[in-house]
Amino acid sequence: MKKIQELLKKENYKKIKFKVTKTQHLLIKAEINGIKGNFILDTGASNSCVGFECIELFTLVAKKSKTKAAGAGAVGMLTQVSEKNRLKLGMWKWPSFDLIIFDLSHVNQALEQHKTKPVQGIIGADVLLEGKAIIDYSNKYLYLRKL
Repeated sequence: MKKIQELLKKENYKKIKFKVTKTQHLLIKAEINGIKGNFILDTGASNSCVGFECIELFTLVAKKSKTKAAGAGAVGMLTQVSEKNRLKLGMWKWPSFDLIIFDLSHVNQALEQHKTKPVQGIIGADVLLEGKAIIDYSNKYLYLRKL
């Protein structure tokens, strides 16, 4: 495993630690516009998102969106979009990052039922694709290639 980590470092990948919750979700720390939060790392989510209640927390400029969100037992949810935000995961940075904003209360209710802390959002496939992600499940590291 050490050789893989060395190779990824040479290829400009940044290593970001994640945790596995009691609910088997991958939990990762991220910063949006310099503000830290807890996020679920979700390979099945097409876009990264935050809840409506986090607009002020992350100093987002929210705009109306015609897109409807769906996922984990909820469909047709109204969304907003926030463009050109700064995202930081560990030492990996995306300086002009767009976010979807929608009601994440159903996600946090499910987490709270399992006595797991709520999250501010979800890191989705948009980030994983942009960073050419490699997930090391056994050592609990996400690797993202420097932009």
